[in-house]
Amino acid sequence: MEYKEIIVSNNDDINKRLDIFLAEKLDLTRNRIQSLIEENNIKVNNLSTKSSYKVKLNDNISIFIPPLKELSVEPQNIPLNIVYEDEHIIVINKPKNFVVHPANGNEDNTLVNALLYHCKNLSGIGGTIRPGIVHRLDKDTTGLIVVAKSDIAHQSLSEQIKNKIAKRYYKAFVIGNVKDDTGVINKPIGRNPIDRKKMCVLENGKEAITYWKVLERFSNKYTLLELELKTGRTHQIRVHLSYIKHGILGDEVYGPNVKLPVKLNGQALHAYKLVLYHPLTNKLMEFKAEEAIELVKLQNYLRNL
Repeated sequence: MEYKEIIVSNNDDINKRLDIFLAEKLDLTRNRIQSLIEENNIKVNNLSTKSSYKVKLNDNISIFIPPLKELSVEPQNIPLNIVYEDEHIIVINKPKNFVVHPANGNEDNTLVNALLYHCKNLSGIGGTIRPGIVHRLDKDTTGLIVVAKSDIAHQSLSEQIKNKIAKRYYKAFVIGNVKDDTGVINKPIGRNPIDRKKMCVLENGKEAITYWKVLERFSNKYTLLELELKTGRTHQIRVHLSYIKHGILGDEVYGPNVKLPVKLNGQALHAYKLVLYHPLTNKLMEFKAEEAIELVKLQNYLRNL
């Protein structure tokens, strides 16, 4: 059980809703805070309260944060699009609407559930919930993800990603005509202080660097970009492109509100190329994955504008 105590000391915070005030102060989502209040784990001046309570100057807020329930992960017979596999690594072309590992709200039908069914062994370094997982893709981002089947492979791949040796390339269809042919976005990213479910460019955030290159322009209205990650922050590409006013089509969180005749079911973002050294042989390996059919249809539509 984690305990925190906050005293309201800033006049700017007076009359804010309790759940909004705490979401700005804690690394918790507003929904999680509301649940804690309902479970009587958050009190104001030692009294039970409601999320709608308006905080007052010198209020003493006590917060008890119980540990999240440990999830049990069971193997599930879910088909996988396997690009490459040997005894140490497996490379998957992940479809849309596929969560990488279980979490509260997504307890099963994840990539990890499928891997546990398919593989006899996975690296145990990631623990019960993330066995073999060395990097992630968002639920609705398609493309390549490498998974470690042994601990030695996990350690090697993690070091390659940390030291920028492994390279990850994406394609993104974005709003607007990106005028320069190449560029870099070097802006720190942190959790949005207002909406804790979202990330944003933040002065005191963590370093985040994204390189981009124009692959194709469409009628001065849309652009296809290639992006290379130098860091791996949550939602990094989506946040960075939104920041420079070239949000990804189909991104309902960070992207532009554009209606297209092609149904995307999520952001038009695809991890199309992965370059790494094999953890055991040290052989340089490059993998590519074709875009999902909806992105092919989108590209054809934009070309015919």
